[in-house]
Amino acid sequence: QVQLVQSGGGLVQPGGSLRLSCAASGFTLDDYAIGWVRQAPGKEREGVSCISSEGSTYYDSPVKGRFTISRDNAKNTVYLQMNSLKPEDTAVYYCARGVGPHSCEYDYWGQGTQVTVSS
Repeated sequence: QVQLVQSGGGLVQPGGSLRLSCAASGFTLDDYAIGWVRQAPGKEREGVSCISSEGSTYYDSPVKGRFTISRDNAKNTVYLQMNSLKPEDTAVYYCARGVGPHSCEYDYWGQGTQVTVSS
């Protein structure tokens, strides 16, 4: 059964860093793209980043230069390293599985984890 289990969220001060993890089970990670999506209070969900099965990456403009997505296929885990965090990064972050190796349209979702950037 497909599962995506997230960890690593929390409270951080502006300018700080967090690393989110997404542990996959029930499928072979290197057959699928994996992405990160966030939803801030009262706002629409927005795609943050996505990584293809071969490692090509996409970043939404607000996080370019600050966030880095990576994957460790041997551990069946995808990471989102978030640096230089800003209050506007506050949101619930979800990892999600693409429908194929190069697709950032998603069919399975993690449970979400809260990231709060505040002093």
